[in-house]
Amino acid sequence: MQKRYFAELAYLGSNYHGWQIQPSQISVQSTIEHALQTILNTQIDIVGCGRTDTGVHAKQYYIHFDYEGELPEAFERRLNKFLPRDIVIYKIFPVDAEAHARFSATHRAYEYHISLRKDPFHQQTAWFYPYPEKPELEKLQEAARLLLSYHEFFPFCKSNTDVKTMECTLFRSEWEQSKDGQALVYHIAANRFLRGMVRLIVGMCMRVGEGKISLKSVKEALDHQKRLEKSWSAPPEGLFLTDIRYPFIHHDP
Repeated sequence: MQKRYFAELAYLGSNYHGWQIQPSQISVQSTIEHALQTILNTQIDIVGCGRTDTGVHAKQYYIHFDYEGELPEAFERRLNKFLPRDIVIYKIFPVDAEAHARFSATHRAYEYHISLRKDPFHQQTAWFYPYPEKPELEKLQEAARLLLSYHEFFPFCKSNTDVKTMECTLFRSEWEQSKDGQALVYHIAANRFLRGMVRLIVGMCMRVGEGKISLKSVKEALDHQKRLEKSWSAPPEGLFLTDIRYPFIHHDP
C-alpha cells in the first residue's frame, strides 16, 4: 500500500540552480530525488513547499513523496550519507494521503541578510552592501511597515508569472539591525508569496532607505497595483526560507 511521507530539511543553495528541476542544471530537487531513487530503487517524485531561485537558501523546507510500504531501517541516516554536505534531512514521517507540502502550508517566513562591511566568511549567505553611505534604518522600517496595510502585491512580483491572484496576507514585515550596527536582517512572513516577491521588497526598502525613491511613490504603486519606476531585486545570496507551518505539524512557539 502506498503511503505519503513528509520530510523536513535544509540546504545551502549556492551550488544549485534553484529548487526546481531544470534541464541540464543541478537543482536541489533533482539531487534529493536522485538520492531517494538510488536508496529505494524505484521512481520517486518529490513535491516541495515552494520554489527558491538560484543561490537562495532554506533553513527549513518540507517535501512530500509517496512510497509503497514502510521506509527501510535507518533511512534518514543513509539518505544524509548519500546527499552532499550542503543538504540535510532532519526527519521523515508519515502523513495523511491528502497532506501536501505546498498547498497545505499556512505560514511561510523569510529572512534577508545584509552585511554592511566586507566579510569573506559570509559571501554566500549575506549580501555585502558596498557603499559608504548606509541606508537609514527608520526609513527601512517605514517602508516595511507600509506593506502590512496591503493585501495585493503586483509591484513586487516578477514579470511573466502565471499566478492567478496577487493577494497575500502578511503577518510580519520588519527590519532588524545587529548590536554592532554592521548587519541588517529583513523579516517577512505571509500565507503565500509571489515569484521574486521578497527580493523585490528588499530592493524597494533599500532604495527608500537610500533616499532614491520616496515612500509616497511606493504607496502609489501599491494603491494602483502598478510597477515601481525604479524596481530592483536584491541579490539571491542573502535570502533564506526559514519557517514553514502546517496545521497538522506541531510548531514550538
